[in-house]
Amino acid sequence: MATMKVLNMSGAEVGEIELNENVFGVEYKEALIHQAVVTRLANERQGTKSTLTRTEVRGGGIKPWRQKGTGRARQGSIRAPQWIKGGVVFAPKSRDFSKKMNDKAKKAALYSALSKKVADGEFIVVDELKVSAPKTKEMAAFAKALGLNKTALVVMDNDDVNVIRAAANLPKLATLPVAQLSTYEVVANGKVVMTKAAVEKIQEVNA
Repeated sequence: MATMKVLNMSGAEVGEIELNENVFGVEYKEALIHQAVVTRLANERQGTKSTLTRTEVRGGGIKPWRQKGTGRARQGSIRAPQWIKGGVVFAPKSRDFSKKMNDKAKKAALYSALSKKVADGEFIVVDELKVSAPKTKEMAAFAKALGLNKTALVVMDNDDVNVIRAAANLPKLATLPVAQLSTYEVVANGKVVMTKAAVEKIQEVNA
């Protein structure tokens, strides 16, 4: 097993942790990661848009004028697409955009994404993550101490309300409990910061 330094909130080294190679040392599978991200984004689409075709627009049941002799173009209905208040050509309709991905593939994609972060040096482990109060100042100091100058995901072993609120005003810092961690969150952020307890939780599955 590979080992990684464990830092505190001030950025100082306080120990080491062994990383399970079945989680943090697997092969990089770009196609699988892409599938997981596409599935996540597709499942977030509501697909509720809907407009009316000419058969669904109210009115227009009578021919507006006779076919010939008026000097105007022939028309069959005032609800045809070229008329104001007419129907829409190829009208978008409500549909289900959701996709499915089996649990084994989801897990493999997540572990592949995490392994890529470790290999690229964009994975940080901290001993714990606590703030005295939900103050942005404390989380800003934490981000500065760890050099989180680009987008970063902070993964906790639980959903600490104070930490979540303290990070809410920092646009480049996202927080998430480890139970909700997915491939999308990992690849959407530059660095991943995970508490030691969160690492142990995610490794328990493959113990």
